[in-house]
Amino acid sequence: MRGQVVELQPETAADWWEVEALFDLCFAPGREALSSYRLRDGIEPLADLSLVARDKGGVLAGAIRFWPVRVAGRPVLLLGPVAVHPTRQGEGLGGALIRHALGVARRLGWTRVMLVGDAPYYGRFGFTRLDGVLMPPPTNPERVLGLALAEGGWDGIAGPVERWDSSCH
Repeated sequence: MRGQVVELQPETAADWWEVEALFDLCFAPGREALSSYRLRDGIEPLADLSLVARDKGGVLAGAIRFWPVRVAGRPVLLLGPVAVHPTRQGEGLGGALIRHALGVARRLGWTRVMLVGDAPYYGRFGFTRLDGVLMPPPTNPERVLGLALAEGGWDGIAGPVERWDSSCH
């Protein structure tokens, strides 16, 4: 990462509103109307994978969150949102957040991750289009991307993306 040094650390409850303000700043109004938010309603982000990046002065520079969902009854990580403050963009901070969090997800035993995003950007991290995995409308299927965190992680998994139900581990 170029620029001022930042530290990646788990997001805490005290970070919540500051992170939400960053997401509001970085994304279009109405972001919470997107279909991915319907999958997250009432479900907490995964604490082990939701990170903040702060500079030495404690200023929030970026954040990433992950949520549990299911596809074909199987657990899947839903990456997003990930955001970098406009004054810190272009330093590689978004990539650092993504790479670090994916490494943690592998160590925790997650086998697959998906997101809705731009293939040219996320392709740098190994994400490819997920044919047969259906996000709720009006999601553009071209933007539904996935990455296997373990060999064969996405093999044979297709169908609609569904909300997490903690009763069916």
